[in-house]
Amino acid sequence: MKKGLFLTIEGGEGAGKTTLIEGVVLALRAQGRNVMMTREPGGIPIAEQIRNVILDTANTSMDARTEALLYAAARRQHLVEKVLPALAQGDVVICDRFVDSSLAYQGYARGLGIEEVWSINQFAIEGFMPQLTIWMDISAEAGIARINATSGREINRLDLESMAFHEKVREGYRKLMAADPDRIVRVDAEQTQENVLNDVIAIINRRF
Repeated sequence: MKKGLFLTIEGGEGAGKTTLIEGVVLALRAQGRNVMMTREPGGIPIAEQIRNVILDTANTSMDARTEALLYAAARRQHLVEKVLPALAQGDVVICDRFVDSSLAYQGYARGLGIEEVWSINQFAIEGFMPQLTIWMDISAEAGIARINATSGREINRLDLESMAFHEKVREGYRKLMAADPDRIVRVDAEQTQENVLNDVIAIINRRF
């Protein structure tokens, strides 16, 4: 069976993940690669329905453990229904967020514990992890400022969190990178979009 490449893009709110992914997809397709882009939570109908529940601004009373479990449930369905079949046929799969988001947001920033949230997700993914994760590093202030300056962007429940929460998310990503430096590569997301894209393409080309 042919095996593809599973790449994930991580980062705090306003890091520019969507713009980066669009650029990476175009660049890799220009190299002749078959590329599929997707996102978490979401990517398939069941997971998109769970996404709507998680990010609904009316659900501010959601318990942190409930949130973590919903993310893991969406992740499982997305993985088996969309990601694994694409990889089996040799595609490059680029995913906007994966397990690291749950570890940084729910595990660290919400205080549930990185190991505890990892345990929940181990059940969901059965140990399956990306070969490469790009961490788009941006300060909480810069990220939220970008969100506020972007007209037409939908404000979701996580955007309503305090600046201290978003700083904790960033700190969580730092800890994850320190624990897994071979897989997670930091990119300065406060550069121009062009420089960020060039950095990421260079990282991918070196790695694969």
